[in-house]
Amino acid sequence: MARSHKRRGWGLRGGCLVIARLFYTCSSGDEPHGVASIFRPRAEAVKPAVDHYAVCGNPVGHSLSPRIHAAFAASTGQMMRYDRLLIPDGGFVPTIEVFFNQGGKGLNVTLPCKSDAFAWLGEARCATSAIEARAVNTIRWDGEEFWGFNTDGTGLLRDLTFHGICVADRRLLILGAGGAARGVLPELLSAKPALITLANRNMARAEEVVRDFRQRYSTPLEAVELSKVSPDFDLIINATSAALTASSRPDIDPAIIQTADCYDMVYGANARFHHWARDITRGKSLDGLGMLIEQAAEAFSIWRGVRPETISVRNLLIQA
Repeated sequence: MARSHKRRGWGLRGGCLVIARLFYTCSSGDEPHGVASIFRPRAEAVKPAVDHYAVCGNPVGHSLSPRIHAAFAASTGQMMRYDRLLIPDGGFVPTIEVFFNQGGKGLNVTLPCKSDAFAWLGEARCATSAIEARAVNTIRWDGEEFWGFNTDGTGLLRDLTFHGICVADRRLLILGAGGAARGVLPELLSAKPALITLANRNMARAEEVVRDFRQRYSTPLEAVELSKVSPDFDLIINATSAALTASSRPDIDPAIIQTADCYDMVYGANARFHHWARDITRGKSLDGLGMLIEQAAEAFSIWRGVRPETISVRNLLIQA
C-alpha cells in the first residue's frame, strides 16, 4: 500500500514536470500548436445575465425612457435591457403579467396606466408616495413580491432645483387635479411653499384632492376654478394631460404668468403650455424633460441599488 502511494506521488510530480515543460515550450514557440492546446486553459463563453425592464403605457412610441436607461446602465456598469411595452385598451394586467412571467424585473408606468398599476398592486405593496398619489409609475419585482413607487414628485423637485427655481415660501399654482398633480403634491407640500392652489375645470375633483392632502400636510392648500385664477403666483406648474390630445393651451389669462416661473410637466413637442408661456413670462419657462430624466434616475436606483448621475444624460438629450 505504501509503495503504491509513493508511486502515484512520483507519477503526479512527473506529470507536473511534463505539463510545465509543455507550457514553457509552447510559450517559446517550440511545440506544435495541437500539443500545446491540450493543456492550455480554455475560457468558457458565459453570457452574463441581462435583466429586463420596460416602460409601459399608451402611447409609448415617443418615449425617451429607453435611451435614458441605456445611458444610466452604461455609466454604472449595469447589465440590463430596456424596451417599450404598448398597453392595449383595457389590457394593462394581462400585458404586464406576460412581461413578468417572461422574466421581467421592473416597469416604468406612464399614461394612462398609473392608476391601473396602483389598483393592481394595492396599498399594502406601495410606497407612501404612490399611496398618496393613488398612482404608480415604477414597479419592482424583488424575486418574491411586486412593489410600487411614484417617483414623479422627486423628479420634478430635483429638476426645479437644478434650474435654480425655489419652492419654499413661494406661491404655487398647479393647473390640473388629476393623477399627474397628485403624483407631485407630496414632494411639493413637503418643500414648504407659502401656498399651493389647484386650478381645475372640474371643481369637485380639485376639492377632493385638497381634502385628501390637507389632512396630512400643514402647507396651505386650496382649490379654485380654472377660469377664476388671479395673477398672484410665483411658480405655475402645468399638470394637465390636455396637451397630449389637443392643440390648445390651458384656458387662463396670459397676465397670470407674466411674472411667474412656468413649468410644463409634458416635454418635447407636446409641451404646449411651455411653448406658449416662454414668449410671455419674464421668468423662466421649462418643459418636463429634466423631470423625466430625474424621475428615471430615481426608478433606476430603486431597481439597481445605485443612483446614476444625470447631467451627462441631460446634455445627450438636449443635443439630440
